[in-house]
Amino acid sequence: MKRYYFLFILLLISITEVLGQDVSFVINAPGSTVKGAQIQLQYILKGGSGNDIQIPDEIKGFDILFGPSVSQVYSSSNINGKVTSESNTTFTYVLMANSEGTFTLPAASIKVNGRNYKSGTTQIKVLPPDKNAQPQQPGRQPQVITQTSTDGNVSADDAFIRAIFSKTRVKEQEAVVVTFRFYTVLNIRNVGKIQFPEFEGFMTEDFEMQTNQQLTAEHYKGRNYMAVDVKKTLLFPQRSGKITIPAGTMEIVFEVASGRKVQTFFGPQDVMTEAKKTLRTSPVTVDISPLPTQDKPANFSGAVGSFTFKPTISAQKMKANDAVTIKLDITGTGNLKLIKNPEIKFPKDFETYDAQVKNDYRISENGLSGTKSIEYMFIPRYPGKFTIPPIEFSYFDTRSNTYKTVSSPAYDLDVDKDPNAGKNVSTSYSNQKDLEVDQDIRYIKTGDYSFKNPKSFFVGSLSYLLWYLIPLVLFITFSIIYRKQIKANADIALMRTKKANKVATKRLKLAKQYLQAQKKDNFYEEILRAVWGYLSDKLTIPVAELNRENIESELLRYGVDENLIGTFMNILDTGEFARYAPSESGHEMDNLYNDTVDAIGKMESTINKIKQ
Repeated sequence: MKRYYFLFILLLISITEVLGQDVSFVINAPGSTVKGAQIQLQYILKGGSGNDIQIPDEIKGFDILFGPSVSQVYSSSNINGKVTSESNTTFTYVLMANSEGTFTLPAASIKVNGRNYKSGTTQIKVLPPDKNAQPQQPGRQPQVITQTSTDGNVSADDAFIRAIFSKTRVKEQEAVVVTFRFYTVLNIRNVGKIQFPEFEGFMTEDFEMQTNQQLTAEHYKGRNYMAVDVKKTLLFPQRSGKITIPAGTMEIVFEVASGRKVQTFFGPQDVMTEAKKTLRTSPVTVDISPLPTQDKPANFSGAVGSFTFKPTISAQKMKANDAVTIKLDITGTGNLKLIKNPEIKFPKDFETYDAQVKNDYRISENGLSGTKSIEYMFIPRYPGKFTIPPIEFSYFDTRSNTYKTVSSPAYDLDVDKDPNAGKNVSTSYSNQKDLEVDQDIRYIKTGDYSFKNPKSFFVGSLSYLLWYLIPLVLFITFSIIYRKQIKANADIALMRTKKANKVATKRLKLAKQYLQAQKKDNFYEEILRAVWGYLSDKLTIPVAELNRENIESELLRYGVDENLIGTFMNILDTGEFARYAPSESGHEMDNLYNDTVDAIGKMESTINKIKQ
C-alpha cells in the first residue's frame, strides 16, 4: 500500500511541474532584407518540448531553402535554495527573398503535451538590390549597408536628413505632418547637436517618439539606407500665403575608411577613422490657401476637419433653482484644440456659468483625433415655459471642401415652482426680478441721502480745472514713455540682451518640470535650448552661427572668467551627449540643472559688474 501511495505522490509532482511551466511559442525574423538575400526564420518554443511543427509549404515572396533545423538549450539556476529550470527549442528555416515588397511571414503550430500552440505572424520588408552594391560572390549575402566614404570625407549621398511633408498645398487650419528622417550607409560613432527649425505661422503638436529607436532599412533613389525618424510634428497653419520652413541641422560623427589598410590574419583590413559631418535639411515652402468665403456660415467657429456633433441636455422638466446641464460632444479628426465653443442663447432670466471644456484626443496623421466635450450649466430662477433655440456648430469639411452646419433641436423647458421658495433659502441670484427698462415703476431707494447746494456751480471750480489738467499731464507723460519705448525697441540687439535672462529662466522652469517628471529627453532638450538661446541673445549671435569657438572668444571679450566659460562648455557637452546616451540617473540630471542655473546667474552678475 505504501508503494502505491509513493507512486501516486510522484505522479502528482510530475503533473504539477508540467502544468506549472509557462509554455510559449513565438516567431523571430529580421524586419527587412534585400531581394536575393537569405534570412533565417525561427520559431522558438519556451518552457517545454514539442513535436510535429507545421508551417505552410509555400511562403509568399520567399523560397524555402532548408528547414527545419532543431536546436535545444536547457538551463537551470539555484537562487537562495530555489531551483528553476528553463528549456528552449528553436526550429530554424532558411529562406531566400524572391520578390520586392512587404510580406507576412506565417504562423506555425506545434503540439506540446497533447495541446496545440500557435505562434504569431510578423512582417518583413524586402528591398530592391542597391544600385551601388558590389557584385556578390557565391555564398555571400547582399548587404543593406555599404561603406563608401573614405579619408575623413562623408559624401552627401552616404548620409543626409530629409524634411518629409505629408503635403505642401493645404488650407488654413488643415493638418499637415512633417517628419525629419535621417538616412545613412555609414556606421555612427556619436551624435552631436540637433537643431530643428521653428515653425513660425503654425500651431504645432509633436508626436511622441520612442526613446531607443532602431534604424530600419529603406530604399531611396536607388540605394538602400538605414533610416530613422528623428522628429515628427503635426502642423496647423494659422494664416494663408506661402511659408518657408527653414533648414534643420544634425551633427553626426561617422566611422569611415581612412584609405589605409593593415595586414591581419584574415587578410588586408581597412583602417577606420572618424569624420564629423553637419547634415542640413532643404528648406520647404508650404502653400497655404485661405478658407473660401463663399457660403461661409456666420457662426463658423474655425473648425477644420471631419466631425460629428452630439448635443444632450440633462433635463427638460425641472423646478426653479435646479441646475441643468447641456453637453456638446464634438468628435472627429482635425484642429480639435482650436475649435471655439458654440454659442448658446439662453433666456435672460437664467443664471449661466462659464463652459467647462474637456479635451480627449490623440495625435494622428490627419490631425487631432478624439472628442472635445463642452458642458454648459445654467439655473432657471423662475417658473414658466422657456425655449432654448437650436445650437449650431459649423465646420469646414476637408473631405468635401465645403462648409457644413449641424445643430441640436430646440429645447423646450418646463420649469415648475421651487417648493422651497419663500423659506429663506439663500441663492447666489437676486430674489427680485429686474423690471423692464420701458416700465415706469422703479424700486424705492433705501439708505442715506446726500444733498447739494443749488447755488454752487461745478464750472470754474477746482474739480472742473482738474478734469482738464490731469488728462493733459497723463497724456504728456505717456507720450514721453512711449517715445522712449519705441527707441528702445528699435535696438533689437539691446532688447534681446535685456530679455536673455528672462527667456532662459522660463525655459529652465520648463526643464525643472521635465526633471521632476523624469522625462529625460525633454529635460536635456530644454536645458540645451535655454543655454544656446541665452548665449545667442546675450552675445547677439544667431543660434545657427553659434559654435564653441566664437562662444569662447565672445565671452572672453566680455571679460567672463575662464572657469565660467568652461562651465558653459561642459553644460553643452553633457546635455548633447546625454540625450543620446543610456539613461542618466536623477542625481546627474539634478547636478546639470543646478550647474546651468548657477552659470547663468554668474554670467548676469559678471555683466552687471562690467556695466557699473
